[in-house]
Amino acid sequence: MINMINPAINFLIKLTVFLVLIFGIHIAILQYLQVPIFSNLIVQSYIVNVILAIVIYGLLYFFRKKYLDLLGFIFMGGSFLKFGVYFIFFQPTFKANGTVSKLEAISFLIPYLACLLVEIYYLIKLLNKD
Repeated sequence: MINMINPAINFLIKLTVFLVLIFGIHIAILQYLQVPIFSNLIVQSYIVNVILAIVIYGLLYFFRKKYLDLLGFIFMGGSFLKFGVYFIFFQPTFKANGTVSKLEAISFLIPYLACLLVEIYYLIKLLNKD
């Protein structure tokens, strides 16, 4: 049944499930460490990374046949886009007090890396399929 689902919908479902799981673990660890849970733009970081992962995969899926040899560059461009969003929107808020704390950096890096893993997995599937 899974193979009959549109690959884009399959990506969306697996990305969402994986990120909800990672978010739950992330929140549980923060709670265990007794640090403020929903500070450091954690929810916004997850939302932005999921949206950007969907956009990047959408571009990869759309261009998979016509520009198969360029998919790696499209993927790298998407990663640069994510870091651009970080430096434009997140870092100024994080640096408002003069430094970026470990908790602030981790609040962006965990969802970034989780989305990156899912994107890489699906990029490999796209490259091997065609």
